[in-house]
Amino acid sequence: MRIHQYEKLWIAGAMVLIVGFIVTITYGSVGLGITMIGDEEETIAPDELNDDEQFGEPRVEQVGENEYAAYVVAQTFIFQPDPIEIPANNEITFHVTSRDVIHGFYVPGTNINAMAIPGQIAELTVEFDEPGEHGLICHEYCGSGHHTMEGLIVVQPEDEFDLTELSAETPDTVTSGEQVQLNATVDNGQLEPLETTVNAEIGDQTFQQNITVDGNSTQDVTFTADSTQLGVGEHDWTVTVDDYEETGSVEVVSNETAAAEGGEES
Repeated sequence: MRIHQYEKLWIAGAMVLIVGFIVTITYGSVGLGITMIGDEEETIAPDELNDDEQFGEPRVEQVGENEYAAYVVAQTFIFQPDPIEIPANNEITFHVTSRDVIHGFYVPGTNINAMAIPGQIAELTVEFDEPGEHGLICHEYCGSGHHTMEGLIVVQPEDEFDLTELSAETPDTVTSGEQVQLNATVDNGQLEPLETTVNAEIGDQTFQQNITVDGNSTQDVTFTADSTQLGVGEHDWTVTVDDYEETGSVEVVSNETAAAEGGEES
C-alpha cells in the first residue's frame, strides 16, 4: 500500500507528539524526585497534636544521610514552622496535617500539592537542586482569613545549612550577694556531632565554653555571675552560638528592697 508523502509527515508528527506527551508525563511524575501521597496515609487525632512526638513541635530534622523530614501543621491561618528551612540537594519528606479544618499545601511552580486534612498525615518527598525561596499557600478555602494563609520554604546551600537551636534564660530578679545563673540550651538537630563555642555576657562579665553536642540531642550550659560585682540595677545579658543569639536582662536588687518586697507579699 502506497502512503502519500504528506500522510507520512502527519503520522511522524503524531508519533512525535505522543512520545513527547509520554515523556512529559513521566518527567512530571518521577523525574522531579517527587512522590505523591499514597493510598494508606498515617492518621493522628487533631486534639493530640500538642503531645505528639513529631507534630508537638513542628520542625525539620535529619533522619538519614542526605535525608530530612519536615513536620508541618496547618491551622487557621498559618503554617508551622514558618519559614521551613531545608538544604538543597537533599531528599526532603514533608509530613503535613491540619489542626482544625481542611487546608491546602501548595508550592507554586512545583509538584508539591496536597490537602492538609484533620486526622490524616500527607507525605510528599522532594529534592530541591538549587538554593532559593518558594512561596507556600493554602489553596483550599478554610475560612475568612484564607487569602492571608501563606508561608515560605527557604532552600539553603547544603554547606551552609544546620539545625542548631539556642535558648537561654535567667531569673527576672536576683538579690545582691546571690549568684546570677544564665542557663543556655543548645539543640543539634542533625546526625553529625556539633562542635561549637558558647559565648555569654552578663553585664560587664564575659564567659566562654567549648561544647560538643551529639547528633539529635541537646546540651545545657550554665554560666554564673557574681551579683555583687554586677551591682544593683538592671543588667543585659547575651548568649551566642555561631550565628544564633539570645538576649535578655536580669535585675539585681538590694537586700533591703528584697526584704521589703517579701514583707509586702506576706
